[in-house]
Amino acid sequence: MTHRPTALRRSARTALTLAVSGSFLFAGTAAATAEGSLDLGSLGSLGSGFGSSAPIAVETPRLASVDNFRDVAGPGYTNTLGMRLNTGVFYRANAITPTDADLATLGSLGLSAIYDLRTDEEVAQKPDHLPQGPEYVRIPILSGDLAAGVAKLKTPDDARNFMQDMNRTFVTDPAARAGFAKLLTDLANTSGPQVYHCTAGKDRTGWTSALLLSLAGVSRQTVMDDYLLTNEYTAASMERTYQGIAATQGQAVADVYRPLLGVDASYLQAGLDELKSQYGTVENYLRSGLGLSQGTIGKLTLKLLA
Repeated sequence: MTHRPTALRRSARTALTLAVSGSFLFAGTAAATAEGSLDLGSLGSLGSGFGSSAPIAVETPRLASVDNFRDVAGPGYTNTLGMRLNTGVFYRANAITPTDADLATLGSLGLSAIYDLRTDEEVAQKPDHLPQGPEYVRIPILSGDLAAGVAKLKTPDDARNFMQDMNRTFVTDPAARAGFAKLLTDLANTSGPQVYHCTAGKDRTGWTSALLLSLAGVSRQTVMDDYLLTNEYTAASMERTYQGIAATQGQAVADVYRPLLGVDASYLQAGLDELKSQYGTVENYLRSGLGLSQGTIGKLTLKLLA
C-alpha cells in the first residue's frame, strides 16, 4: 500500500474541512418533514401581529458563481396567516467570490451590508470579492476544532451524526449564540437590503434563515423546504467536491464525507429539537438564549412582513 505524506494528508483534510464547513454544516431528506418534525409549539406565532396586504416582490437573480445566493423570503413565501414575506430585504449566500458579471448583478441590488460568518482560516482560504458600497462586517461563528472532528469520521453515519451535533451547538454553545445575537441585531438595526453568508451557505446561514422564517410566521414545512433548497442550488458544486475528494483520497473516503457536503432534514431538526428542549419555543430562544430585546425582534418582524 502506498501512503501519502503526513503533510499532504493534513492539507487535504484541511481543504475538505473548509469545503464542508460553509456554515456549521446542515443537510436533507424530505421524509423528516412529516407532521411531528419541526414541532416547536409557537413556530410561526411571532409574526402574527405584523404585515401589510401588498408587499413589493423583488425577483432574485441566480448567480452561477455564488450558487447558493437566494432571498430569505424565497419567491414570496407566505406565513400561516396568508401574509406575503417581503423580498429584497434579507439575502443569504455561500462565499461571495463572483465573476465580473455576477459582481455587477450584486452591485445592482443596493446592498447596505454584507455579514461574513466564517472563521479567519475560512476567509484566508477564500476571501470575499465584494461590490462597492455595502459595509463588510465579520461575525465569526464556529465552535470547536472542526478539522479534528472531520478527521475522526469513519462511516457515513458518523458524518451524519457529526452534522446533527454541530447543529445542536447553535443552541448549546454560548459563543455561537453570541454570534447569532450580533448578526440578528445588526440585521434589525441596519437599513437597506443585507446579505449574510458563510462558506457553503447552508449551516450557520441555514440556521439564521430558519430563525428569520420562523419569526415571520411561515409554516414548519416552508422552513424545512427552504432549508433543503441548498441541495438543489448547489448540486453541481457538491458533485465537484465529491469527485475531488474521490480523486485525491479515494472513493471510500469520499463516501464517508458525502453527508457533509449538502443538507439533510435531520441536521436542522437536531438543532430545532435541541432548541425546543432547552427553550421550548423559538421566541424564548431569541429572548433568553440570544438575549434579543422585544424591540429587536419587532424590527426584524416588521422588515420581513411590513
